[in-house]
Amino acid sequence: MTKFLITSSMLALSLCGQTARAQSVETSDSAAENPTGDPATPQSSNQAASRTFDQAYFARFAPKSALDMVRKIPGFSINEAEEKRGLGQGGSNVLINGERFSGKSNDVVSELGRISASDVLRIELVDGATLNIPGLSGQVVNIIAETSSFSGQFRWTPSFRFRHTEPRLLEAEVSVTGKTGKLGYSFSLSNDSFRNGNAGPETVLDGNGLITDIRDEVLFVYGDRPRVSAGLKYNADNGAIANLNLVYERYYFEIRELSDGAFVRDRDFFETEKEYNYELGGDYEFPLGGGKLKLIGLHRFEHSPFFTDFVIDFEDGRPDEGLRQRRTTDETESIARAEYSWNAGRSDWQLSLEGALNSLDNQTVLEVLNANGGYDPIPLPGANASVEEKRAETAISFGRPLSSNLTFQTSIGAEYSKISQSGPAGQTRNFIRPNGFISFAWKPEPSLDLSARLQREVGQLNFFDFIASADIGAGNQNASNPDLVPQQSWNVELEATKNLGAYGSLNSKLFVNFIEDIVDQIPLDANNEAPGNIDKATVWGGNFNGTLKFDPMGFKGAQLEIAYNFRKSRLDDPLTGERRAISEENAHSFSLDFRHDIPKTKWAYGAFYNDFSQTANVRLNQITQFRAIDGDLGFFVENKDVFGLTIRGSLNNLLGTNESLSRTQYVGRRDGPILFTENRDRFFGPILRIDIKGSF
Repeated sequence: MTKFLITSSMLALSLCGQTARAQSVETSDSAAENPTGDPATPQSSNQAASRTFDQAYFARFAPKSALDMVRKIPGFSINEAEEKRGLGQGGSNVLINGERFSGKSNDVVSELGRISASDVLRIELVDGATLNIPGLSGQVVNIIAETSSFSGQFRWTPSFRFRHTEPRLLEAEVSVTGKTGKLGYSFSLSNDSFRNGNAGPETVLDGNGLITDIRDEVLFVYGDRPRVSAGLKYNADNGAIANLNLVYERYYFEIRELSDGAFVRDRDFFETEKEYNYELGGDYEFPLGGGKLKLIGLHRFEHSPFFTDFVIDFEDGRPDEGLRQRRTTDETESIARAEYSWNAGRSDWQLSLEGALNSLDNQTVLEVLNANGGYDPIPLPGANASVEEKRAETAISFGRPLSSNLTFQTSIGAEYSKISQSGPAGQTRNFIRPNGFISFAWKPEPSLDLSARLQREVGQLNFFDFIASADIGAGNQNASNPDLVPQQSWNVELEATKNLGAYGSLNSKLFVNFIEDIVDQIPLDANNEAPGNIDKATVWGGNFNGTLKFDPMGFKGAQLEIAYNFRKSRLDDPLTGERRAISEENAHSFSLDFRHDIPKTKWAYGAFYNDFSQTANVRLNQITQFRAIDGDLGFFVENKDVFGLTIRGSLNNLLGTNESLSRTQYVGRRDGPILFTENRDRFFGPILRIDIKGSF
């Protein structure tokens, strides 16, 4: 994942409503419906726990890809796994032909978008704990697809902001999949593009609350991510399966913020990145002894050059002030993993071993504008350094049904890691961390699925936290901290899914995480701060997804999707000792999506609303709070057969969302007096978006 320094005061969020899940007529998956024992279906210890959605169920939506179909399963949402430690257990709640997707850059959502809807035989919804795949729990979908000889699809998604931003015209993808003999292949060429921007006033007040400046600010955030990806899959006669995936991507990113002050100064901020990255991965699974051995390998590299320029032009004739930063970062990740799985009666076993080498090399040049218009270097100790981690992990997993409607799964493991950092403050340290989980899946009645999970988890370190850095747009600086350790946590999850039949489906999850050594901003000494470990923190919250279908009420083809997520946290502030939330966490999100597919026509329409909030960014010398005021309201109209194409037009941000930000800067540390406060309001107007999808 690309890393870059963007101050929260420069966020230009594009709040786009995502519409539509769908009505369902589902059938239970049983041996009678699958008499051949389809090898693409993972073994479930409780087949009654699954629900199946076939092609007929999706017909009225005219889907072009497997992704279109999955997004219309009632009460289900794709859980795109966060940056995870290696290729270990768990990950996304989506399987493709019974297999987890082992890539990292080439994510499962992109993969689903390349599978033609015509190639999908059915989609199964099942509790992950009932499968013989360690680490999965809660609702999981398994896409059963059979690649045809050749098929392709394309999409183009232009959008137009009404204020301050040029049109986004380059968001597009074309992909092909096919099969020749036992060899399947896929190829995709895509570009993820964004053209964001906003504008509005900013008021600056001194420590006494008196206005010292009023600024008129305009922000542009532009970027493109052209990507080419290819995949090969071979199914041998003896049951062996081989996969090979390749991704190459460029990333062009640019921020420009212009600030015209009424009293004091004008400011010009500019930042750009021109990155390239690639990933090569593959796996090979074959029968061995009484089970199967799967070998997985992955190598990823990212080269990220940044340039930042910041100039202040004072109204009173003082010399210009400015800073300039050049930073080049190389990141490498190499992983080898082996999984051996076997069955013993009604029990499923897996033994896994994983080794990984991760590294980051960073070089930074920081300069200050002098009186002659040139630039002089500024020391930034600890910014030119390398960080490397060597890691090995092993685990054994076991699962079996305890009764006809109760399944148990557990895993016990440990990891060893060696972290080294170069430079004057560098050091080498070794860690041994236990991990594992226990999970249960219970189906007390045919329409209700319950699951519970207790997990011991080791977190993923961000190597940038070890290295000194400067955020010249916000005037912040982090010192080098070589003493960071990975956070650990005990995680408890409870999940329930209620099938309402013709009325839809409801899914809810509650969780609590007890975290040790959480990473947040800490003081290193009287003058320096950096990301560091705090003894403990607690995070709790819940997720709710529901689909209400109006067909039984006489409103044919209509449905309402509801999603609500909340997250609360607390830790002891390392400066004041007071309880506060973890910095910059998503505190809540809420969405409503209404869709009506007009019966006996190719037309659909709907409306959507989205809202979210996040906690403050707390540093030792400032507090920054971002808010999106009023949320995003929009509507859409869709025709599912315009010369074979699906064309949808949507108009977003009808409430005129205000992206508000306040920043309080203190004299010294934030337990002292206030130096100044900035209050910012920015607007970006309505957004017209057009989605065009087709297949060939």
